Amino acid sequence: MATTVGTEDNIRDLVRNLILLEHDAIAAYESTIERLSDATLSQQVEAFRRDHLQHLEVLQEMAAETGAEAPQEGDMKQMLTTGKIALADLFGDGAILKAMATNENDTVTAYERASAHPDAIEKSRAFFQKALADEQRHREWMVRTSEAL
Repeated sequence: MATTVGTEDNIRDLVRNLILLEHDAIAAYESTIERLSDATLSQQVEAFRRDHLQHLEVLQEMAAETGAEAPQEGDMKQMLTTGKIALADLFGDGAILKAMATNENDTVTAYERASAHPDAIEKSRAFFQKALADEQRHREWMVRTSEAL
């Protein structure tokens, strides 16, 4: 499912929607960690989950600075991101990581757009670019690792 995050008219809505996206991503990571049979893979996925927790922390600070709403949990999309993982579990670790790579497509797209958002100031743009690099790294690892399994 393609995301619309990053197309918002103002920074407050952008930050709010990125917070929702991060909550959804964290839930998907937690589901993935629970389902992976290889402990080494789980450890790497846990490191990526920590990146998302750090992103969420920065976004919550941005919400306070901009007056944006800071949701405390994900939205309905969380069912889709975690549901893909549950279904992939039927086919093993490689399928789980492939499903997570498709979830990462949305976060990559969202942070690409956020990096170019006209309301982003230098500080927020720098964060969006760092988060984008993290998401690209996560996705690349998931694709590469799932293909090797």
